Amino acid sequence: MKKKILYIAACAGMMGMASCQDTFLDLEPLDSKTDVVYFKTPAQFEEYSLGLYNQLLGWQCRYGSIWEHFDCSTDLSTYFNYSSDLGFGRIMVGTDDGYWDNCYANIRAVNMLFQKAGEYGGAQEDIAQSLGEGYFFRAYSYFWLLQRFGGVPIVKAVLDVDSPELRSARSSRYEVVDLILSDLDQAIAMLPAEANIPSDEKGRISSGGAKAFKARVLLYEASWRKYNNTAKDFEGSAGPASDQVETFLDEVIALCQDVMGDAAYSLWNYNTVSAMQNESSCYLFNIEDESSNPAGMGKDTNHEFIIYSVYDKDQRPSSLDLNTTLNYMTPSRKLIDMFVCRNGLPTFYNGQKNAQFQGYANPGDEFENRDWRLKSYIGTPAADTKLTGGNAGYYPKKFLIGRNATNKDAAANYPVLRLAEVYLMYAEAVFERYGSITDDQLNQSVNKLRSRAGVAGLTNELVSSNELDMLTEIRRERTVELYMEGFRFDDLKRWGILEDELNESRCGMVVGENGYDTYYKKGGEAVAGNYTPNVYVWGEESVPCADGQNHNAVVIGSKSDISVSETDYLYPIPQRQRDLNPNLVQNPGY
Repeated sequence: MKKKILYIAACAGMMGMASCQDTFLDLEPLDSKTDVVYFKTPAQFEEYSLGLYNQLLGWQCRYGSIWEHFDCSTDLSTYFNYSSDLGFGRIMVGTDDGYWDNCYANIRAVNMLFQKAGEYGGAQEDIAQSLGEGYFFRAYSYFWLLQRFGGVPIVKAVLDVDSPELRSARSSRYEVVDLILSDLDQAIAMLPAEANIPSDEKGRISSGGAKAFKARVLLYEASWRKYNNTAKDFEGSAGPASDQVETFLDEVIALCQDVMGDAAYSLWNYNTVSAMQNESSCYLFNIEDESSNPAGMGKDTNHEFIIYSVYDKDQRPSSLDLNTTLNYMTPSRKLIDMFVCRNGLPTFYNGQKNAQFQGYANPGDEFENRDWRLKSYIGTPAADTKLTGGNAGYYPKKFLIGRNATNKDAAANYPVLRLAEVYLMYAEAVFERYGSITDDQLNQSVNKLRSRAGVAGLTNELVSSNELDMLTEIRRERTVELYMEGFRFDDLKRWGILEDELNESRCGMVVGENGYDTYYKKGGEAVAGNYTPNVYVWGEESVPCADGQNHNAVVIGSKSDISVSETDYLYPIPQRQRDLNPNLVQNPGY
């Protein structure tokens, strides 16, 4: 991004606009304008619509803590200084909810755009891109609300304090989905193709981005209805439980094919550069400029990010000390064991240990002969790794900046939706729709990711001859590829397995049992200082590990402290909103 797509805060004096909005650096400040003189030209509509981009998820998180979007406190990782209520089954009815407040503020800002467009005397096609961005962002906010609360009140106008809509009942989840899909159809029709967006405006939403996001919504809702039916919806919420599942999946497949066939998008893969050491999957997430990776590739080479928040070290830094903060986050034993070996098979399958799996005798042994994403996303334990509290043997490597960024000037773009997810959505939708997937369809999708990861392709022969389950393997690919990108909680919900996967201890590194001379022992004798058991509140637990056996692993979150239930699939409506509007029925279990 060279110019327009860098954001700063600009206070707006116009009636109905938020007190402060993001806008682009080269645009005229809004602080002296009012709606009397604004919304008169296409340029003013564009200026306003560009301000909507602060609604995208990014390092300055508007949707809860950024840790919620790092899959923290899921079954995949834990952070010693943070634990989510959802991850531990502790959700309570709160007075307010940031998701609710921010999303409805975002929706109001978009509705203002539509209201002013209705009053605009010029040609509507002159402001079509701005309106397309508005439709995208309204759908974006309603999707956040849908995932968190289910059905919510639908607001499509700018309300006053005495508007009767403020006392409206909740719409069903099905009505909210219909609105989201309708808005995205409008966005797709109005937005330019990625190839037609000028280089100095890259980062604006394209028609391809709106298609990919619509596929995300459709897959989420199709699988929610397939695996959850209507059981978790609030009382009085009514709509089609399963009759649209196949229709939705068909459209996911078609939309993904459109995006996969768009030459504007491609995987970021420079593993042929020897200095990259096969870690394209790592450097993809910390591109700041040409000096940020061994291949010397800048942000303009990244055609994998389809929707993203744009950052700049000088104009819009992340304001987060990622390199320090992420060191307190611990990937789990379960996650480490999910990465397959280079031969494309799990570490343990069909009752036998994979011959490529190297075990736990020395630190880092278990990383050998594995999917390259393991080393790209998780730092390889060193020989002198010490477990003395504050970690459990593993550290996340994904999103780390390859330089000293302690002044919080890290400026890698934040991925909201990337091509890898499109490949994964396609494979999942095909299998969910037809109960099977061809090798050619796998080669068009997940095997592109496995190839970048140095892993043998997923084939029907590999699955059948080794007694694997294809859906499990597709979901495994999604889990490891998208780790730390904020999908895990919602994936477990839509698959209907949230409580099954979360009501278990979150463990770290194997610390010795069953004949293994692990790194904190030497010749059977403990090595002082490498492992301090008494600093771990939950101690150790014997758990199934990658070799198919049970071993003691340090516990970073005990199952005795977790009580996730069916209630946790949806968050409660905040109490202040119910006090203001008694017609808002509460979600089940609260």
